[in-house]
Amino acid sequence: MKQVLTVNEVDGFIEGNGPQTLVMIHGWPDTYRIWEKQIEFFKTRYRCAYFTLPGFDHDKSRQAFSLDQVIETIKAVVDEASPDQPVHLMLHDWGCFYGYQYAMRYPQRVASIVGVDVGDANSRAFRKSITPKKAAMIAGYQLPLALAWRIGGAAGRQIARGVAKTLKTPSALNLIRANMGYPYYIQWTQKFGSFKGARDLDFQCPLFYIYGKNKPLMFHSREWLEQLEQQPSNKVEGFNTSHWVMVEAPEQFNQTVQDWLSTL
Repeated sequence: MKQVLTVNEVDGFIEGNGPQTLVMIHGWPDTYRIWEKQIEFFKTRYRCAYFTLPGFDHDKSRQAFSLDQVIETIKAVVDEASPDQPVHLMLHDWGCFYGYQYAMRYPQRVASIVGVDVGDANSRAFRKSITPKKAAMIAGYQLPLALAWRIGGAAGRQIARGVAKTLKTPSALNLIRANMGYPYYIQWTQKFGSFKGARDLDFQCPLFYIYGKNKPLMFHSREWLEQLEQQPSNKVEGFNTSHWVMVEAPEQFNQTVQDWLSTL
């Protein structure tokens, strides 16, 4: 039976009756709906908590949420979904950034992490690995999304949807709004507390990092992958997909993740 999450500023649910809890966190320009195939698969084994990041709901007003606010929202979701046991995090895109930071602040509440297609994208090693051409490609989609958030309204929505169409995102265009772009606005302007408080990644739990190989940009450094692979409890695997691995190869993704979780 589906249970509604009561955490402020989020639209989400808890579903499934397993002994362990799996918390799913999406990125841009998605909502909890992006995890449909994962919820269907994992709810027979886990208690699945899934929600839309604050500010990403299509019917909410334009508002920017600071790093601390988003982390505390994740904390509230985790505490409601699994008050007594640590959870498994399943993260994608901005969900990786925020979920990793949650795990850094509250390591005792995280049993394991499945990170999808965004790794150490906030690190010095990653910045050093980016060529001028790739830096221009990143700015080419992130700056319009930051601008879309700043403009808002119909014009901002049109920009955001234009970028989404160009990037061939799987989420329905009618659910995409300019307000989803506030993380990019914060990143490029350093407003709303900036991301300077983000901690270097040093996990105390096992991590399975999955990334798509068929795309022009990688969001991790080779150095970070090598560090992950030095820990026997971690796993790294590239899939023959683009950025939305769990949407493009759901059966392979679900079974591979389940096989890994079963070894913990």
